[in-house]
Amino acid sequence: VGLAYDVGGRGDKSFNDAAYAGLQKVQSDLKLDVKDIEAKEGESDNDKIQRLQLLAQSGYNPVIAVGFVYATALGKVAPKFPNTKFAIIDDNSVQQANVSDLLFAEQEGSYLVGMLAAMASKSGKVGFVGGMDIPLIRKFACGYVQGVKATNADATVFQNMTGETGDAWNDPVKGGELTKAQIAQGADVVYHAAGGTGVGVLQAAADGGILGIGVDSNQNGLHPGKVLTSMLKRVDVATYEVMK
Repeated sequence: VGLAYDVGGRGDKSFNDAAYAGLQKVQSDLKLDVKDIEAKEGESDNDKIQRLQLLAQSGYNPVIAVGFVYATALGKVAPKFPNTKFAIIDDNSVQQANVSDLLFAEQEGSYLVGMLAAMASKSGKVGFVGGMDIPLIRKFACGYVQGVKATNADATVFQNMTGETGDAWNDPVKGGELTKAQIAQGADVVYHAAGGTGVGVLQAAADGGILGIGVDSNQNGLHPGKVLTSMLKRVDVATYEVMK
């Protein structure tokens, strides 16, 4: 079975690492031959097409595309390999018989961590730092705000997105700057949904003496005692189940 990563790749402590955890479970439990391939910064759809084609041509089946950024590439590759099963995480636009969509209710887990943020906050002010400004990340933000408000109707929620391009997922410096700005406004709990950028968010939260909230993977290990909780998206479970 094959896996193609999104930007940030293995080691992001978040989204891609969750997919890798699923791949590891496939390798250990199902005793299958696995191959994972990294993405690179600033790559084009042609790069993604070549990556997916390489896995399919090499006999890997199924092939998992980690992230909605693969939608265009997968739409072109899947018809060429009708006997290969593909799956894509966070997208449902590729209407091909051999493509499975792996979608999540991110707003629900975000609602729960919003409630926890409001309970833990002493200032009544909390923050959210998103990655790329897209509807998917707006789902995280919306659920979070609703959870906060359900617990403390008077709470203030500061919100920032990191950027408009794929680089927004891998910019921990900017993530840290946005978090510091929210702390300066009084936020004492900050939740991120920003992939590799979130490493900077959690670092700034820990350095600033407030609580961070992780995403996708359990991120407590990054700053033990400084991470209130993490919204586990369980990309690992989806990856494992579709391969199984």
